[in-house]
Amino acid sequence: MTDHVTVVKCGGGLALDREAVCRDLAELSAAGKPVVLVHGGAADADQLAGRLGVPQRRLTTPSGSSSRYTDPATLEVLLMALVGKVKPGLVAALARHGARAAGLTGMDANLVRAKRTATHRAVLDGRKVVVRDDHNGRISAVDPAILTALLDQRIVPVVSPPALGEDDEPVNVDADRAAAAIAAALSAVVSTDLVLLTAAPGVLADHTDESTLLPDFRVPPEGPVGAEATGGMTVKLQAARDALRGGVGTVVIADGRGGSPVSSALAGAGTRVRVAELAGSH
Repeated sequence: MTDHVTVVKCGGGLALDREAVCRDLAELSAAGKPVVLVHGGAADADQLAGRLGVPQRRLTTPSGSSSRYTDPATLEVLLMALVGKVKPGLVAALARHGARAAGLTGMDANLVRAKRTATHRAVLDGRKVVVRDDHNGRISAVDPAILTALLDQRIVPVVSPPALGEDDEPVNVDADRAAAAIAAALSAVVSTDLVLLTAAPGVLADHTDESTLLPDFRVPPEGPVGAEATGGMTVKLQAARDALRGGVGTVVIADGRGGSPVSSALAGAGTRVRVAELAGSH
């Protein structure tokens, strides 16, 4: 087994250049640098839901983070979009650039386990509601054995939600949090980095101005992650904190819109995230 692995999360936004991400990962793998790709597919799921006529809604938790309301119909859409479209596309792109890749979900070989919240309070469409049919969950355990087996064969694992629930049924989990949990689990046996790619240069002081990139950002050990966290950046910073507290050595939030996004992030581009209690105050 290698002594260092880079886990990369490629978001589901259409602005991200998945071809560039896969080309870069294939080059890293060819150079003997093991990589794991974790992906989302929000935009693809939204497009498919639109074609199938399945309404898409958002839930807001008391902590302020937002997630897709995953009723049974939406869970089917997510499975079709992530497992049937996005993942095969990424595996094919990696193959075009010379890498051997294997597509997985969190359900395969008990890779990612999650606990579905049977009943919880949330804000849905501006109203406080009690939700009982949501198939979102919180990651409870990761078994990276299948990943290490693939990495030993110089194969690039490509991983997506869903996770496996306590009832052995699919549970939707956030891909950023899944990438963080996978990186943390791997860090128990190897040195691990995590790169979270997004449609921005990194964490911005002003989310409307890309020139305000923060090269270094310190998240508090608990609670809100900071005023700079807006929209999807909130969960990325929460995931970054999870990873760091789980033993991951370096976490970078970086631009995934072209070039060599992973190599650039590892070379210093984007925002390096640290935990305040470990690195001083922000």
